[in-house]
Amino acid sequence: MRKIEDIYAILDEISPFELQERWDNSGLLMGDKKEEVQNIYIGLDVDIELVKSLEENSLLITHHPLIFKGLKKFDFSKYPANLIRVLIKKNISLISMHTNFDKTHLNRYVGEMIFGKEGRCENFICYFDVDIKFSKLEKLLKKKLNLKNPKVVKTKDRIKRVAICVGSGMGLVKEVDMTDVQCFLTGDIKYHEAFEAKSEGLGLIDIGHFESEIFFSEILQNELKQKGVFGIMSDSKNPFNEKEGI
Repeated sequence: MRKIEDIYAILDEISPFELQERWDNSGLLMGDKKEEVQNIYIGLDVDIELVKSLEENSLLITHHPLIFKGLKKFDFSKYPANLIRVLIKKNISLISMHTNFDKTHLNRYVGEMIFGKEGRCENFICYFDVDIKFSKLEKLLKKKLNLKNPKVVKTKDRIKRVAICVGSGMGLVKEVDMTDVQCFLTGDIKYHEAFEAKSEGLGLIDIGHFESEIFFSEILQNELKQKGVFGIMSDSKNPFNEKEGI
């Protein structure tokens, strides 16, 4: 058994919590640092199936914080209070590694996994020289990220450099050097954002929020293993594809 404070210190070495954005809520969200835990689980999100599968007196480490904004009431019939209630009953502690992990690991890992080369990372955004046809880039992303019909905005036939930000990164599009980048890869692209990018000559491919961040558990499990800590990977499910069993 390990104390939560010891695990927290290891996680802070792997990806310092101080790197999280001011609006984020990473860190210890539930639990007592002095407590010992039986098992350590790792998952992208917290959902009811995962919560029910956890052994009591365990620690769950997620990418997305279950508690993100201030809660003024706990209606146990609604999210996230319904999950928090079960976590408390089972004495499950919760740590989240969100924007800090994006910066230190996730964006770089996903980009290098797709393109098979090192990129240049600046804060959230990673840049890769690709020199590839737009159609071939789309096919590559479908294959590597298991995308079915990604939303695309095509402005150029050939893409020499791409910028990538996993998750929901359109809020950072203004930070992309559009004189040097022909296509921005991110998730959760909205209708009017697509119009704006097209008018400015920037191509877009929606790589999905879930699809681009599903690698969190695998990355963290490997990092913990190198520190002598065993974490159990949990199966995260895409809420949009549940009926298809994906």
